[in-house]
Amino acid sequence: MEIIGYTAAVLIGVSLGLIGGGGSILTVPVLVYLFGIDVFMATEYSLFVVGISSLVGSISYFKKGLINFKVALIFGIPSVISIFLTRLYLLPLIPEEVLKIQNFTVTKNIFLLLIFAVLMILASYKMIRKSISEKSLDYQTGKNSAFVAAGQGLIVGILTGLVGAGGGFMIIPALVNLLKIPMKIAIGTSLVIISINSLIGFLSSVNHVQIQWKLLISITGIAVAGIIIGSQISKKIDGTKLKPAFGWFILVMGIYIITKEIFL
Repeated sequence: MEIIGYTAAVLIGVSLGLIGGGGSILTVPVLVYLFGIDVFMATEYSLFVVGISSLVGSISYFKKGLINFKVALIFGIPSVISIFLTRLYLLPLIPEEVLKIQNFTVTKNIFLLLIFAVLMILASYKMIRKSISEKSLDYQTGKNSAFVAAGQGLIVGILTGLVGAGGGFMIIPALVNLLKIPMKIAIGTSLVIISINSLIGFLSSVNHVQIQWKLLISITGIAVAGIIIGSQISKKIDGTKLKPAFGWFILVMGIYIITKEIFL
């Protein structure tokens, strides 16, 4: 199972390198089902894996001038605040037994996985539907669009804090549709936002958990190799054309998690 897990870690990195998001949504299921890691610990590990991988992936975009740091701040600062508050205060408030219906008990772990599965289905919808146009658009960082983007940053931060996902599937559409950022710059900027969000989320709660550093670093290293491969492939293949296929895969995974945790 670990061999399959490491293979999946490569695919997580490749997807981040190709489409700037989406791969992180697979990290927690890979850690839980293939490496046998507790759900809460998996969200912590995921933040580190996704954070480092996205940071490495953003380097090539930085060298090409494909990162808008002003937009990264508009989106990133609210995200960082909400991640910090979520990891420190909201997660500990979730009881070990969230809900009990006859013989079925929704534990904290099941609850987090169900939230994650819903996010996966939402992400798959955004990937499967008609791709956002990659035509260069004029920048439009007016007060209204910036305010809405900051609001989405807050939402992404809460979700990242809860389940350890980078939120690229929400960030990129927001950057393109709200702030009118060209797609390639949106991908580079998304990687910066994801890396900052994830690493700060990891650091905010790392002192409260026991980390298996050897395992975590090995998974991260393989994911980083994947993102380098993905970045190279993106020079030859249009990553956005692969999004629908990747979206269908994530949809199947999301349905599998719901089925497994509720019915099996």
